Amino acid sequence: MNFLPLLALLGSLISLCIGSSYAKTLFPALGVEGVSALRIGLSALILWLVLRPWRSPWQRRDLGPLACYGGILGLMNLLFYESIARIPLGLAIAIEFTGPLAVAIVAIMLFGLIVYEVLLARLKPEEFERSILITLGLSIILIHVMQYLFTATPRMVDTQYGFNGVEIGSIRITWTRALGAAMALASFGGLYAVLRFTQFGRAMRAIAQNREAALMVGIRPRVVARNAVVLAAGLCGLAGAALAPIQLVTPYMGQFLIFKAFALVIIGGLGNIPGAVVAAIALGLIESWIGGFFEIVWQEAAVFVIMILVLFMRPDGLFKRGGMRVG
Repeated sequence: MNFLPLLALLGSLISLCIGSSYAKTLFPALGVEGVSALRIGLSALILWLVLRPWRSPWQRRDLGPLACYGGILGLMNLLFYESIARIPLGLAIAIEFTGPLAVAIVAIMLFGLIVYEVLLARLKPEEFERSILITLGLSIILIHVMQYLFTATPRMVDTQYGFNGVEIGSIRITWTRALGAAMALASFGGLYAVLRFTQFGRAMRAIAQNREAALMVGIRPRVVARNAVVLAAGLCGLAGAALAPIQLVTPYMGQFLIFKAFALVIIGGLGNIPGAVVAAIALGLIESWIGGFFEIVWQEAAVFVIMILVLFMRPDGLFKRGGMRVG
């Protein structure tokens, strides 16, 4: 495996962090605009000396694209320095490197907010079944709209990693799957931290356990429900970004996974994130073992067979715990 691209990426990240940290120390003296101009000027001077453009003939029509490129580059640097002047450096760099992913997740979260305000906000607490039917119908509509706009032809997301990966003994794991697994673990950990240690998470658990008691202590169910829908929509966007490089992209690529995720939640225990993680890993291993010795149809059906058995023996799930104190 060629580690040179990874080393180059690591070097660029280190260089960016060091340069941005030093740039923040210059903001009081030069301002954000001055530091941006200094960076662009020094970069242009270095490129001028290294590439020596005066040796190559150029024409007047080249000035327009060159001016547009320079203007866009300067605006990008200005916006980046404006961001690190107001938010932590690490967060700004993360947004810069995950820009498309962040834009996709934010767009899906806004869509979730619209869905909640238009379709779900007026439902009464006892109309839970209606919310299931509404969202199920909306998912079917979205599938057919996407199929009409983009056709049902499967598409492949090509990444810079291709089919490269790491080999552990006789097992080969592609980088796309490794990144998808890392994103899944990060989202699980982040969700657990939000539900466990934040006021928003405690409010969600309070309403889930006792809505009337939550109202008595000043928790607003509508606000909490809206934020929960937006958070769930953002996680859906992250899941789609993680799956796209691994599977063929179609309008209905997530339908079967929704039912499988539902089965995993039932097996692990409703509201138990560690239980869902353990159930997902265990059932993934079981599916792989069944796929090696039996027909593929049993591999897909294994999760639901186990779910039925769990519902018979432990209706609350294998890892269902007692209620947590809300403090």
